[in-house]
Amino acid sequence: MIRDGLTFNDVLLVPKKSEVFSRKDIDTKAYLTRLVSIHVPIVSANMDSVTEFQMARAMAENGGIGIIHRFLSIEDQVEEVAKVKRAENTVIEDPYTVHPDYTLFDARRFMESKSISGAIVVDDKKKLVGIITSRDLLFEQDDRKLVKNVMTQKVITGEPRISLDKAIDLLHTHRIEKLPLVTKAGTLRGLITLKDVLKRIKYPHSSKDKKGRLMVGAAVGVKDDTLKRTDALLRAGVDIIVVDIAHGHNTRAITTTKQIKRKFGKKCQLIAGNVATPRAAEDLIKAGADGIKVGIGPGAACTTRIVTGVGVPQLTAIQDVISVTKKLKIPIIADGGIGNSGDFAKAIAAGAQTAMIGSLLAGCEESPGEYVMENGSAYKHYRGMASYEASSEKVRIDGGGKDGFWRAPEGRSGKVPYRGKTSGVLNDLMAGLRSSMSYLGAHNLSEFSKNAEFIKMSPSGMKESDTRLD
Repeated sequence: MIRDGLTFNDVLLVPKKSEVFSRKDIDTKAYLTRLVSIHVPIVSANMDSVTEFQMARAMAENGGIGIIHRFLSIEDQVEEVAKVKRAENTVIEDPYTVHPDYTLFDARRFMESKSISGAIVVDDKKKLVGIITSRDLLFEQDDRKLVKNVMTQKVITGEPRISLDKAIDLLHTHRIEKLPLVTKAGTLRGLITLKDVLKRIKYPHSSKDKKGRLMVGAAVGVKDDTLKRTDALLRAGVDIIVVDIAHGHNTRAITTTKQIKRKFGKKCQLIAGNVATPRAAEDLIKAGADGIKVGIGPGAACTTRIVTGVGVPQLTAIQDVISVTKKLKIPIIADGGIGNSGDFAKAIAAGAQTAMIGSLLAGCEESPGEYVMENGSAYKHYRGMASYEASSEKVRIDGGGKDGFWRAPEGRSGKVPYRGKTSGVLNDLMAGLRSSMSYLGAHNLSEFSKNAEFIKMSPSGMKESDTRLD
């Protein structure tokens, strides 16, 4: 028996009676794993042309989350996570410091390497002795001078347990940008910056951990260094670990999931995938997964279905997997196949709590892809992680595997239109989702999936939906 498989372009959502009068009345809070929630149910893909530090930071600031790709050394991936964690804090617990005997050359180089405008000056016993900022260095031309001869010595400070309101008052009253937190003995314990306070106001729904730091995820593979990599990432403060493998219903993926959960337990919120069947989801959940990533072959840069003939159309895959995950209260991520806000809304209505986006975000300013101009139009490079280019560079597939067999690439490379800032793309996707929820009379995502009724379209119906004026 051959059953039908449907994807987003095959269906429409049927409108329902609605009492939603304003998009402001809609709550889009979603669970990424059993314990981790975000206000914007969008995840940037763990691809090397999509998510590194800048994209992950932008995603978290705007209420979503980014997953740092795994095609980096452990040290480099940890550094990407650390950059996100330091980008915004209610209290920076381990602020960057310099020694008073540093030369100005050393201080400038240190500040440039950490992308900071100033550093706290502490002695050998970690006691505060001053602060040095770009203003102090502005007109200094002799880099051989010592920090202690140039730094600002009179520093306004706060107590380690100072309230945010009092900290804001001190920043405002003294017209300062950095407030070191010190003990009565003068030992440095933290830092509050005006920049972070202003971002807290600007981004009220940003994704934050319990310490007020931006949230970020990171992908790991199923190789021998996975536990070592996971441990290093967790120590750096990563919030989500994603076991990244094209076919998640694989014994290596299941074993890796078990090993990670066995070693790190509740310290690690773990997403596993990718899958497209209920049995696959069930096996990974039994292994310890706190979230499931759904999608075999729907991505814009993925050719798995063409090369191998394997996959399940994405809407059907989501609905199939939901039949298991909903009972077990495990959220799923719809990964791939989303080309517009309508597709995004359909994925969430089908039961996915969040959606992973690749190609739409690859064209953004914050993605690491190369920016190019061609015939007056702006583009950024984008590639699937199973493409020949990515495989050759990242996993060194050079004409055959260790077993002597050629591995056919299952992805493509190309260009995507430059789309400006990530916030613009997220705003467009979320505006479409909120409008869709209002059409279905849903105040939250739970009501949205409950009220969802799909109707299958004919090719003529699709053509009618996409009519363009001449």
